[in-house]
Amino acid sequence: MLIIASRVDVMNRLGRAMSDPTRSRILLTLLEAPAHPAELAEALGLTRSNVSNHLACLRDCGIAVAIPEGRQTRYEIADPHLSRALTALVDTTLAVNEDAPCLDPACSVPGCCETGAGA
Repeated sequence: MLIIASRVDVMNRLGRAMSDPTRSRILLTLLEAPAHPAELAEALGLTRSNVSNHLACLRDCGIAVAIPEGRQTRYEIADPHLSRALTALVDTTLAVNEDAPCLDPACSVPGCCETGAGA
């Protein structure tokens, strides 16, 4: 069982992995299919060294793994459960209706209940 400190560490690693737009684009691409760094660079219009640096971060965060294939390395999401969770997170976030009124009369989220931003 994870203790709170471990759970916070996991959340921080996830946040770090997804906080950069380039890493997010790489993650979304890897959710579709495993890929080699050169393929990712070409598909995303990035340099190979830029992709390699971001892949290193994703590996260090425990989100992606490197699979040796002879002289090349293929990258994929570290675990199928993680792939499903990331997909669900993206899908759920996309489904949120920004124009829906806030249902919490005691809401303290900054900007939530201001005029034009919710209720």
